[in-house]
Amino acid sequence: MVCVVMLTLLLFHQASAAGDKLDDIKKRGELRVGLSADYAPYEFEHTKNGKREYVGIDIELAKKIAKDLGVELKIVNMQFDSLLGALKTDKIDVIISGMSPTPERKKEVDFTDEYMQVKQRMVVQKKDQSKLRTAEDFKGKAVAAQKQTTQEELAQTELPESNLTSLTRLPEAIMSLNTGKVDGVIMEGPVADAYLSKNTNLAYSDLEFSNADKGTAIALQKDSPKLLDALNNSIKEVNDNKLIAGYKDKANEAMFDDGSFLSKYGTYFLHGIGATILISIFGVLFGSLLGGIFAFMKLSTNKILKVVAWVYIEFIRGTPLLVQVFLVYFGTTAVLGLDLSAFVCGAIALILNCGAYIAEIIRAGIKAVDKGQMEAARSLGMSHSQAMNKVIMPQAIKNILPALGNEFITVIKESSIVSVIGVSELMFNAQVVQGASFDPFTPLLIVAIIYFILTFGLSRVMNLFERRMSVSD
Repeated sequence: MVCVVMLTLLLFHQASAAGDKLDDIKKRGELRVGLSADYAPYEFEHTKNGKREYVGIDIELAKKIAKDLGVELKIVNMQFDSLLGALKTDKIDVIISGMSPTPERKKEVDFTDEYMQVKQRMVVQKKDQSKLRTAEDFKGKAVAAQKQTTQEELAQTELPESNLTSLTRLPEAIMSLNTGKVDGVIMEGPVADAYLSKNTNLAYSDLEFSNADKGTAIALQKDSPKLLDALNNSIKEVNDNKLIAGYKDKANEAMFDDGSFLSKYGTYFLHGIGATILISIFGVLFGSLLGGIFAFMKLSTNKILKVVAWVYIEFIRGTPLLVQVFLVYFGTTAVLGLDLSAFVCGAIALILNCGAYIAEIIRAGIKAVDKGQMEAARSLGMSHSQAMNKVIMPQAIKNILPALGNEFITVIKESSIVSVIGVSELMFNAQVVQGASFDPFTPLLIVAIIYFILTFGLSRVMNLFERRMSVSD
């Protein structure tokens, strides 16, 4: 029922939002470009003079388009398979992320003229190079490709007898290949060149795809002819002046800068720690306030309040946090017309999620107090509210706080889910480092250690707090 209402409101919003997108961009003075910055040399993050910046072929193209339009450029970084949803719900204006026009995508969005032609290649472990040379060799073999990409389509159409593994991000596919989970990964030529230069155990297969050459273009919302013409004018100038070659050289220079791993990427992890702690605090703090309200609603004698609280708690606890994050992120724009940042949307999703679980923690803590305590307080002449404040809640808090601490620990780990909408927390920054360093494993190891330190330290603090409370007993 909720999904039907959301869909209806989304369609209403899209119907009422008629008008050329170029007018909105000019009025706003800002071009919002969606991309997935873990895909060097197309787009990735780079540290220069201690400052993080987006670099790559697509970034240079985006800069030129913004300059041609006379507006500021805003990069919106998120996972590749979230980009089309963000475009259709007006979170971004265009997608410049090495995206190839396909018949399926053209049903949903419009595409500009192509600005680059690339060849699709199969990458295998060097030891298997002589064994995996033709489509026949890949029968029954595990092949990986990034989800919702041209490479995934190639695997389905030209290697139908292989076992396709579709992964959200390319670094995950490379790690699967390095660890032997898959036998090959289909990649675009420029991206494959970069990974092979950093992974000497990998090599190209001799496999040739019949439809290997694919063009990349810019995606935009349908029915925006003025914006489409403006983008095509910029692309024509890029193609006529052969600017892509210069963009590639600049990207290659940024990819292979000298420096140690920590000197180049240490600030990414520090920034991620701060964002993870901040969004977790928001989730638990405001989730506690929300949970308290719904806990008392569920304990009240008013049937309407009880039903409202029950529906909210059961719906949140019965749906994945990932779905809730997407509903908040896309729904606030498509349904409510609010242009909220990814961080705010992630925080709201965590608050709503925490609120439901904390409501049950508070309710259970109150119910755990012997009902004779309330009867004794009332027999002494206290009102119900006085008995709750002076007798029940002081005892319930001892039951609630340890569970609340455990919820905080859980939220720190679950906050990694908001990385899918581009919140720059710890896991998101690890993914950025994976794409920039061409090292899929080391960033994950560092992140695992950091999460352990955060949760282990917090659990020790909570144990100390519990011991102090037990002394008062």
